Amino acid sequence: MGNTDHKVVWITGASSGIGEALTYELNDQKYKIIISARRSKELERVCQRCNYPEMVKILPLDLSKFDTLPQKALKAIDCFGKIDILVNNAGVSQRSLIATTDFEVYKNLIDINYLGTVALSKTLLAHFIGNASGHYVTITSLMGKFGSPYRSGYCGAKHALHGFFDVMRMEHEKDGIYVTLVCPGFVRTNVAKNALTADGSPQLLDDQATRNGLDPTFVAKKIVAAMVKRKFEVYVGGKEVKGVYLKRFFPRLLHKVVLKSQVK
Repeated sequence: MGNTDHKVVWITGASSGIGEALTYELNDQKYKIIISARRSKELERVCQRCNYPEMVKILPLDLSKFDTLPQKALKAIDCFGKIDILVNNAGVSQRSLIATTDFEVYKNLIDINYLGTVALSKTLLAHFIGNASGHYVTITSLMGKFGSPYRSGYCGAKHALHGFFDVMRMEHEKDGIYVTLVCPGFVRTNVAKNALTADGSPQLLDDQATRNGLDPTFVAKKIVAAMVKRKFEVYVGGKEVKGVYLKRFFPRLLHKVVLKSQVK
């Protein structure tokens, strides 16, 4: 990756969880960072907690507002004169059954988790091509590799990210552009509390699997290691990672295992 002092990383969803932990990890390694999320005050808090806050710029954005993203990208580039790496981390989860979920909830999940990420990534594509260098690090989920009850829309959006960015890698490898897909399992964040329920309201409750998940700092270190090595795809989690291989070789067995666990 070369001298990190000259690398500029733009992180979405940086106001909490994995994005916040990743900000601290990259800041400690002297990367120049632009942090984005909807909540400006939380971004300011994250910036103030960094050891080198002068190397962090704040750029609030809402991924669901597609028409604002081209201008946001221009502002991000202006922060340090370029972008080397875009970390697509922003997103929202879901906890509701298909039969009772409002269709509007599915639209929101696709708009934020998939289309917003695609739209933002496309705004930087010409910049990356012009620089003959660029790197998309997209945080999907193990739910982008296999499914689980109560997460139908979330799984669908995360699966879609894999399809899109696999093609991005194929089409633009010749332009010096890299793609790394990171698939975390359970991580101790507010993802369950913020998850959308059947009517679109947040769940507001944590779950045991999330509470017992990995430390976000540990996950951030794994993401940076995968980014530096320019890995195609990496899985970060506990025993839930086995689901990727069960899906590939024993899909019927995975079906039974997931139904038996019935994690909500």
